[in-house]
Amino acid sequence: MLWAKNLLFGSVVLGGAIALGANLMPPPEPKITRHDAQVYREPDFRATVRRVDTAFERQWADDKLNVAEPADDLLVARRLSLGLMGTVPSLEEIRQFESLPPDERLPWWIEHILQDGRCHDYLAERLARSYVGTEDGPFLLYRRRRFTTWLADEVAHNRPYDATVRELIAGRGLWTDNPATNFVSVTAQPEMGNKPDPVRLAGRVTRAFLGLRIDCAQCHNHPFASWKQDDFESLSAFFGQTHLGFAGIQDGPGEYQVDDKKREIMRTVAPKAPFSEELMPKDGTRRQQLAAWVTHPKNPYFARATVNRIWAFLAGQPLQAPVDNLEPEGASGGDALHPAIGLLADDFVAHGFDLRRLIRIIASTRVFRLASASDRDVTEAEERAWAIFPLTRLRPEQVAGGLLQSSSIRTIDADTHLAWRLLRAQQLNDFVKRYGDSGEDEFDGRGGTIPQRLLLMNGDLIREKIKESPFNATSRIAIQAPNETKTLEVAYLGVLSRRPTPAERAHFEPFLADKALPRSQRMEDLFWSLLNSTEFSWNH
Repeated sequence: MLWAKNLLFGSVVLGGAIALGANLMPPPEPKITRHDAQVYREPDFRATVRRVDTAFERQWADDKLNVAEPADDLLVARRLSLGLMGTVPSLEEIRQFESLPPDERLPWWIEHILQDGRCHDYLAERLARSYVGTEDGPFLLYRRRRFTTWLADEVAHNRPYDATVRELIAGRGLWTDNPATNFVSVTAQPEMGNKPDPVRLAGRVTRAFLGLRIDCAQCHNHPFASWKQDDFESLSAFFGQTHLGFAGIQDGPGEYQVDDKKREIMRTVAPKAPFSEELMPKDGTRRQQLAAWVTHPKNPYFARATVNRIWAFLAGQPLQAPVDNLEPEGASGGDALHPAIGLLADDFVAHGFDLRRLIRIIASTRVFRLASASDRDVTEAEERAWAIFPLTRLRPEQVAGGLLQSSSIRTIDADTHLAWRLLRAQQLNDFVKRYGDSGEDEFDGRGGTIPQRLLLMNGDLIREKIKESPFNATSRIAIQAPNETKTLEVAYLGVLSRRPTPAERAHFEPFLADKALPRSQRMEDLFWSLLNSTEFSWNH
């Protein structure tokens, strides 16, 4: 038996040595993922992009605004990666990106992201926040992870967005078997026999799918818009026959009633659309009718709200703020809707509510590819008109995702070993919990906090990811880079998705060449400086 134990021990040691050696070896030259750039050259696609560009350019010309220069392709790639995957491009991906002809790089990168499971999971989580918030929901009656997994599948298969939303509003069954019903079950009221809450459901529907705050008229008539209390009550009534039982979410008898405190009676409210009643079908359950009305191609708010939210995911800010308040033009005293929203919405409807096409178009516009920096003072008017790309503080999970990917030479994706992916998920969740989750109010523009800055400066995760280790980029780069110039370049690409400027080279190269400190310490200091730079924590 002793020989067997020795053999087992030797096998474990040998396996570990082989794994360690493989990790220290330069990664193999990655293969370019499959992509088809033909869609970007189609006349219909180019025409829509051009119409959107023209809408912005006309405003810039009319207002005599200075327009920023185009951004570097790698910077645009970083924006796309953060907006659609919640992380920065890996060194492997940057090497693939730069191996392509310049005119193919961004189309390839967009397609690469859209095929990636990281994109499906990240968009699912962002969408879920607008649908069901960030709460845990009622015990046993709500499965958030099941819900986001289903949403990720919807994104992965590029199911028409209107079909997904109809399933959310009108779906029936158990929240485990039909995950879409979690949209309803999350509102179950224990004090009311677990009956779903029509008021909360109506508020979610209007804000998430129509970009309207009709729920502001819940208790009284809206002071600035045309919405009345009756409008919101009538919308809530579409959920008056929604029940939760052993078979899950179902539709049955019943009416929606409100407590009329003025008249001291329980008043029955009939369902009614707050506008465009002609779009409401006569057949189906009340929730099916509402779902068909919300997603009707002639209901302009549905497409506009989707366009504005997807724009916000990509750019860090909605084209029209707030993201859930696309009131009729001028109704609330705000600015009229930007014409680009209508142009993108029209294309979205005309092409079957195709989310991938919408993403491709936004990412192909001139405005999305503008630089965020200028050698002159930028005016408030230029920022409002998107004549320069806006600076936006990264969300907590984007900071964590960027930190984890920057510390690895290899891409952390679905092909990564399961153990590494589980570890990454745990580290990301722990970091976000300490950093502070921004909740469902995703585009509130809140500033950074001192605890957040201290966490980046002295937190356990950043110390773990920059220390000398055969699994960290600091050690891998130190071993493989032939000189200080290359070391600095690779570090900048991995963390900031760009190469250092001459001034930065002049500052850091002598530091890296100075042998007063161990090389491992110099690499740690370099990565700490880059990860704690303002540039790392902002989308730009």
